[in-house]
Amino acid sequence: MIQPIYLYGSEVLRRVAEPADLSKKEELTALVRDLWDTLSKSEGCGLAAPQIGVSKRVLVVDGDVMADIYDYLKGFKRVLINPVVVESSEKQCEYNEGCLSVPGIYADVRRPESITVEYYDENFEKKTEHLDKFAARMVQHEMSHLDGVLFTDLVAPIRRKMIAKKLQNISHGKVGTHYNSKIK
Repeated sequence: MIQPIYLYGSEVLRRVAEPADLSKKEELTALVRDLWDTLSKSEGCGLAAPQIGVSKRVLVVDGDVMADIYDYLKGFKRVLINPVVVESSEKQCEYNEGCLSVPGIYADVRRPESITVEYYDENFEKKTEHLDKFAARMVQHEMSHLDGVLFTDLVAPIRRKMIAKKLQNISHGKVGTHYNSKIK
């Protein structure tokens, strides 16, 4: 079911999400379905459970949305339940990020170029996967949501000052989105 996406200023986006209880398979399967349904109507490439108001460590990423720019992302779709980065590269790269919870704002963010992540997939099987380039960035961006961190927290201080008024406007509901959204 398509859910509203919580916007900047919503308390759930600032909470550290709780680990998902793997014994509640039906509940998690429904949450994953809601994440995919919501993501498909929002034109994003990833979505974390806190963005739909559920403080659980679950996220989805869809590289197909970016495959016209990065052909290696064709078919890259993942469900990550209780993901943990077990290794990250010292080498970092910068990329201009945006977020469905922070509409209309884009800023350069430095993140590790590659990561190794452990997680449970949609079949509740444990996986370990090495990711690099934009696949690593998508997963890291969504994992930040699980820790109550938004990409705007990671930008240079001068850039943060430049976007402060826009962020304030979003938190006061002075923003339009082409997808169902809310602030709570």
